[in-house]
Amino acid sequence: MNTTQSYNLATLLLRLAGGGLMLTHGIPKLMQLINGDFKFADPLGLGMEASLILTVFAEFLCAVCILIGFKTKWASIPLVITMMVAAFVVHGADPISRKEMALVYLLLYAAIFFLGAGRYSLDHYIKK
Repeated sequence: MNTTQSYNLATLLLRLAGGGLMLTHGIPKLMQLINGDFKFADPLGLGMEASLILTVFAEFLCAVCILIGFKTKWASIPLVITMMVAAFVVHGADPISRKEMALVYLLLYAAIFFLGAGRYSLDHYIKK
């Protein structure tokens, strides 16, 4: 396997893991939003409803975009921001064990931002 193939497989694996695993967080929040339950943390003082909507946008819509490789770099930005808020605001005073998952996701989405979607993505086929 050459370097280009390795790069493209690595970006695919990062996208599948980052998008797919985040959906396990995003889908329940989407269902909560659809059901009209706006009780949600408001770490930035935007209001519970706005915080929930922004989180669903990132954790569901942007996660799907990353999963399929559509507008991948743009989709990673809201997820990076969401994970920064989770790690440094929501869990800021907590021990590293409580913020570890948010930090792992943060680094994963930062890597996706810098690497891009790779060949096995909609971005690649649209660009062609």
